[in-house]
Amino acid sequence: MKIPADSARSTRQARASTWADLMRLMALFRPYWQWMAAGAALSLATVLANVALMAISGWFIASMALAGVTQVAFDYFTPAALIRACAIVRTGGRYAERLVTHEATFRLLARLRVWFYVRIEPLAPAGLERVRAADLVTRIQSDIDSLSNLYLRTLVPVATGGVGILVIVAVAAAFSGPVAAVALLFLLLAGVALPWLALVWTREPASAGVALRAELQEAVVDNLQGLAELQVYGAAAAYAQRVDQLSTQLVGQQERLSRARGVSQGALAVCASGAMWFALLLVIPGVTASTLAPADCAMLALLVLASFEAVMPISTALQLLGESLAAARRIFDLVDAKPDVQDPPQPQPIPDGSDLVVSNLGFRYDEALPWVLRDVSFHLPAGGRIAIVGASGAGKSTLVELLLRMREYSAGRIELNGVDLRDCAAEAVRERIAVVSQDAYLFNDTIRANLLIARPHADQARLEAACRDVQLHDFICSLPQGYDTQIGEAGTRLSGGQARRLAIARALLRDAPVLVLDEPTEGLDTVTEQALMSAITKLMDGRSVLLITHKMTGITRQFGNVLQLETCQSKPAAL
Repeated sequence: MKIPADSARSTRQARASTWADLMRLMALFRPYWQWMAAGAALSLATVLANVALMAISGWFIASMALAGVTQVAFDYFTPAALIRACAIVRTGGRYAERLVTHEATFRLLARLRVWFYVRIEPLAPAGLERVRAADLVTRIQSDIDSLSNLYLRTLVPVATGGVGILVIVAVAAAFSGPVAAVALLFLLLAGVALPWLALVWTREPASAGVALRAELQEAVVDNLQGLAELQVYGAAAAYAQRVDQLSTQLVGQQERLSRARGVSQGALAVCASGAMWFALLLVIPGVTASTLAPADCAMLALLVLASFEAVMPISTALQLLGESLAAARRIFDLVDAKPDVQDPPQPQPIPDGSDLVVSNLGFRYDEALPWVLRDVSFHLPAGGRIAIVGASGAGKSTLVELLLRMREYSAGRIELNGVDLRDCAAEAVRERIAVVSQDAYLFNDTIRANLLIARPHADQARLEAACRDVQLHDFICSLPQGYDTQIGEAGTRLSGGQARRLAIARALLRDAPVLVLDEPTEGLDTVTEQALMSAITKLMDGRSVLLITHKMTGITRQFGNVLQLETCQSKPAAL
């Protein structure tokens, strides 16, 4: 049958991609090659010890029986010592192998997670908008966990089986060439042919299972987050049905994998039994002709039978390989994405000062889409204050992201002390600009840990000074654990005003010369807003301040220069 050219080309590309992914994973594993090699060596020693234990035990029992029948003296001390040695190596080797291989696996997982996080960090926020939060968690947790199978359940069994086959066949050849040939034939059938067929059979359900698992987790997380709305509108049953459908599909793929593994294990058992019986058929004539010792017959039969322990895991290993490579492809698809903002090859240093100039700034998400910001221009001198007022959708939050180099502006320039931000390292820019916003994120950690994000090496005195400036220190001291109090996810154990004060204290610790206030009092009641503004006024002293808000009353009175940012991509006008 002739394969269509497009299909053949697609197959070749898939194989090339699979090989490239495998080599890329091996490169990531390289720093721990010594741990990996030690684990594989211990696994090989354990398998060979078990095979030798079976073979020597068979020879020893047969020899003792023959010695009893023939009344011939027999030295049983040496084989007994060998049996004990093999048993000790098998038991100790199995323990050491588990210890080393799992240590190597945990080290690999830790490296992979750190590597993955470092790679996706430059993508935030623009590059991660196409990925749902639940899917991102699945990639960094479940998909990377799946990669542990690559070493522990794929590389180790394949390496052990390959070397084990050579050693076992060489030992068998020393006693009987035909038996060695039969053993090699059946071992190759069980360790190469059957696993390859199983890999082909399970490649599609393994890949589909990874995708369905991620989709199911997304659906479950989405349903739980919106459970209140689903109950209010009576849509909970429909969404639950969607989860049930995904679960059924995932179970179906897992059944296909289990069926393939069951058939594979059965075929391996048939190969092991067949090899032993063929070996007996070959050695019995030698015993009859007195060219082979009778005890060697039992030894060779058990040697051939036990040798399949070396290749039994290979079939499962190659089946898991498909799942691991599918998970790797999902990870590489994300880390290979191009960041929206990239540092120049040779970033320019930013001179001291806080003079900020925005000239004809424009931004849009794509060339085919309308402008979000267009022709925005203003000058914020060192120590100056400017308020930018605009309705929802006018691009205020986008402007903050452009200033912080979280997005690349499409037109115009942003200069800090005479240097275009495009020519600077993003981290250097963020060291000069602090932001207080209405949605500043607080981590599910202690008050101290949330403060130290801004300045990791700040001492207790500095933390307390920042909290005193925002009138939060007394409240913290009233807590049983003080600065070591857990604040819950997104600061849920704090009130709105307390959470906002903590965010301001964090900005104070940053001690940046340019301060951006992005709707800092939005959503607060009048009393809390007025109290918070006194803290913000303290924060503004000695800094260049850019206030972004949707209202022109209250704190905008403290700003002599106010710009109106209009919607529909209009140019801001000074009021």
